Amino acid sequence: MANLKEIRNRIASVSSTMQITSAMKMVSAAKLKKAQDAITAMRPYSDKLTELLQSLSASLDGDAGSKYADNRTVNKVLVVAITSNRGLCGAFNTNIIKQCSVLLDTYSGKQVDFITVGKKANDALGKSNAILSNHSNVYDDLTFDNVAEIAESLMQRFTEGEYDKIELVYNKFKNAATQIIMSEQFLPIVPVEGDASGAADYIFEPSKPEIVEQLIPKSLKTQLYKAIRDSFASEHGARMTAMHKATDNATELRDQLKLTYNKARQAAITNEILEIVGGAEALNN
Repeated sequence: MANLKEIRNRIASVSSTMQITSAMKMVSAAKLKKAQDAITAMRPYSDKLTELLQSLSASLDGDAGSKYADNRTVNKVLVVAITSNRGLCGAFNTNIIKQCSVLLDTYSGKQVDFITVGKKANDALGKSNAILSNHSNVYDDLTFDNVAEIAESLMQRFTEGEYDKIELVYNKFKNAATQIIMSEQFLPIVPVEGDASGAADYIFEPSKPEIVEQLIPKSLKTQLYKAIRDSFASEHGARMTAMHKATDNATELRDQLKLTYNKARQAAITNEILEIVGGAEALNN
């Protein structure tokens, strides 16, 4: 009977875990809807703004905004690693850490420092790399203004020559089950490929330098905000998928344990019946 008690305890434990994972799945599903709507609504504006910025940057020559498009010899690289503050979301955070390791190999021999957005990146990368700052608290109030402060710091580090290149590493949201690992150049600005004469189709008022001077910082802030928003939606999608799989696995394990319990109970009852019959026969003899 000790074996039966052990199986009952395991069934109770698995059932409790299943209730927790099921609840976490529903919570993530509710949060995912809001985060998905936010990033879906933002993407067209962000993509068009980036397209306009790249088109203008390709024709910049000594204008005020050209300091953000300064392609220097890359000796110092700053990587912004965007993860979540919590786990239980599958390989969501692990994939970002792996991509950061790939960048370290790519820029081997150069100085590579990190700024982290999320506790998981800070904990993993901080063990063997230089972490300039951690902005895990941005998720407490994920607004454009809070992200803009981080973007301004990055722009200042680049324009002052502290770093020659800045890259963003994050998960791009595709759907609840799929996240795309992105390694995206933040600074210097990547000019549009091909002929930049398309910029001549725009009419500038008051002037192109004045417009670009305001447009570039706003576009860069929007780019970083979109990356963090993408990661935020991806986190909930990954957690919902992971908890769904965990719930299914727990259900399967519980059913197997119940079957094992029933077989063991039947075997125990059969043994007791055999003992009673054997005892009765012994008395009759």
